[in-house]
Amino acid sequence: MRKRLASLGEAIVALVGRVVSFWRDTAAAIGERWRSSLQFKVTVSTLALSTAVVFVLVMLLQYQIAERLLDTKRRAAIAQTRAVLATAESELEGIDANPESLRERLEQASRKITSSSPAAHELEGSAAGAFEPVLASGDRSYAGVGNGPATPDESIFVGSYGNVPTDLREFVEQGREAEQIHTVGGTTYLIIGAPITTNARPLQLYLLFPLSSEQNTVSTVQNTLLAGAAVLLLLLAGIANLVTRQVVLPVRRAANAAARFAEGDLDKRLAVAGSDDLSKLATSYNEMAESIQTQIRQLEEFGQLQRRFTSDVSHELRTPLTTVRMAADVLHASREQFPPGLARSAELLADELDRFEALLGDLLEISRLDAGVEELTAEVVDVRSIVERVREQVKVLAGSAGSTIELDLPDDEAIAEIDARRVERILRNLVANAVDHGEGQPVRVALGVNDEAVAITVRDYGVGLRQGEEELVFNRFWRADPSRNRRTGGTGLGLAISQEDARLHGGELEAWGAYGYGACFRLTLPKAQGAELTDLTVIPLDLPPDPPALPAGDGQQPDGDSASVPGDAENARGGTDGMGGADGPNGASGADASGDGSATADTGEPHADREEVNW
Repeated sequence: MRKRLASLGEAIVALVGRVVSFWRDTAAAIGERWRSSLQFKVTVSTLALSTAVVFVLVMLLQYQIAERLLDTKRRAAIAQTRAVLATAESELEGIDANPESLRERLEQASRKITSSSPAAHELEGSAAGAFEPVLASGDRSYAGVGNGPATPDESIFVGSYGNVPTDLREFVEQGREAEQIHTVGGTTYLIIGAPITTNARPLQLYLLFPLSSEQNTVSTVQNTLLAGAAVLLLLLAGIANLVTRQVVLPVRRAANAAARFAEGDLDKRLAVAGSDDLSKLATSYNEMAESIQTQIRQLEEFGQLQRRFTSDVSHELRTPLTTVRMAADVLHASREQFPPGLARSAELLADELDRFEALLGDLLEISRLDAGVEELTAEVVDVRSIVERVREQVKVLAGSAGSTIELDLPDDEAIAEIDARRVERILRNLVANAVDHGEGQPVRVALGVNDEAVAITVRDYGVGLRQGEEELVFNRFWRADPSRNRRTGGTGLGLAISQEDARLHGGELEAWGAYGYGACFRLTLPKAQGAELTDLTVIPLDLPPDPPALPAGDGQQPDGDSASVPGDAENARGGTDGMGGADGPNGASGADASGDGSATADTGEPHADREEVNW
């Protein structure tokens, strides 16, 4: 028995759970439909408001009809009562007070009233319908001749005297006409009571008018109103849906056209029919789309001309640059034979030619990236070897700046499918910039890996970045302080090209910085070629990977800002027109943090800006 009860309880709980789940899913679906469909929202709102209005109207009409029927019944019943009262008074005139004769006379009068009442048929009271007469002698204060006070047992009546309510009897026994609606045994009566005053012994006349026909009429009217209201609501819902559809469909077509236009279908236009407001909207949209299409094509043509000009100039400068380089090399090799001033000029000429060659290489790289012809040469490598190789390449620069490069690498292999040359160029640029702006502080390079991505952070503890500069450091040729002389001869394009290299991998390059607390760059790449980073991707390293070190005398941590620079072509080509460094003439890549937004110290001493370091 207990097992049956337990199984029954489990079944009930499961059933309730399914019902609750069904209604929850239904409510969620309706809510989603409400949020996503203007047509559904307008139709439901119209139906709800119409339901409220129709309900009020139905209740008001029903009340008015019921009151009118009852009022008509009441007037007819009163007229009928007065006619019957005249008949009763004529029949009971001179009645004897003897109880036996009184009962006989009352029964005779009742038969007379029931069988024939000509006066009633001549009046409007004939519309009162059937009635049941009751004659009674119910005066409690009356005493017969030679008898004591009357008792309730002495009440003499003919008819359904028990159906007459007590309070109505009291009113009529006091000599007043009264009426009352009373329900007895499931039947509702309109009871009219009037005293018969033509005899020494007071008598009362009660007429019981059933209200069954009026109730049936009200019920029929109510059902008719409800059916009509339901049909009316369905019609209103259909009309509202149809009218809303006429407005929503053109809006939906406009939204679909705008979406396709945003996806690149610049020839998409809206059909214009008529001259109403929606047609004017379609016309305005078509004119706007035409204008935007013209401007986009002009910009594309301008961009193509610009890229072609950059590529042509870069190639055309190669030949004279080679000649100048040969002459400069001869001068540089013979500088010891020159006076000190000429020797220094020869050295400066050689240095600037190196930078000029790097700039040409960067411009050629940018032209290829802008044209979209660059492709990855991906291979499966251990990213740790790339990080170690970059440290060896930047070791000399770090030693001259008084900085050390600290590596934080995992013990296990960090395998990823990447273009090793491009990743090495990105890291070389970031580490060289960190050394250049680290003010002799250590530069920390950390590598993290998980099942989805590989992340590398380059952290320095130098001047840092001012607020908002994290969004500018990847712009072409941007510099935080244009008056500062470049220390490492950068071209101002390294970080922009690094951003493009990260984009080609489907990854991103992000920057963080706080004034006086240093800066941190994080390179995140998917482990597999063709994969993309998403909002759900778990990045192995934080940005920055460690809390900023506090300067001496400062007791508060900074609120460092970070800016994500996703690897998409639109971001990479937006803003100013700068991209990152390319391989120089000697096969090494240009590195750049031009415009990385480093801040000046409060001591008034010169400070360093983020700028490119070419190799």
